[in-house]
Amino acid sequence: MNLTIRKADIEDAAAIAHVHVESWKTTYAGIVSDVFLASLNKEVRTQSWQEQILTANISILVAEDETGIFGFAAGGKIREKLDDYDAELYAIYLLRERQKQGAGRTLCLTLASALQTQGFTSMIVWVLEQNPSVSFYERLGAVQIAQKVINIGGADLQELAFGWPSLDGLIADSDQE
Repeated sequence: MNLTIRKADIEDAAAIAHVHVESWKTTYAGIVSDVFLASLNKEVRTQSWQEQILTANISILVAEDETGIFGFAAGGKIREKLDDYDAELYAIYLLRERQKQGAGRTLCLTLASALQTQGFTSMIVWVLEQNPSVSFYERLGAVQIAQKVINIGGADLQELAFGWPSLDGLIADSDQE
């Protein structure tokens, strides 16, 4: 696999929306209501991603190979104050057939480096408790620091915050492996 991680541009919005919707449907099946998952709209998501790509205060990266874009990560300034954390991994998604091959790890670490370059020192991510990818964040050294209940599609779901108190540590730990 010839993996490339690069900054997203406006032409990537539809591909990002495709990955976003398809990965929600596979990752959250049985967790989030089928009605909600069926309502996810790639055109609406494309417009949303176009707007976000044009916003200077968010970092969006795509993972691609010769077949095209199959994953993305987005992050920036923390949206909801939590302890002394200053940055947040807003989203990281890969098409199911491309998971567990190292691209998610590379996306996460590349985003952490980009955020560090912007002056951020730590990072959190919010993840549904039932998301099978919880262990992904733990393997990258994140520790659970908070939890809250959120409502998706009419259902109350437990969401967990995982944090990396030091982007230096996250990036250095990955270099050791």
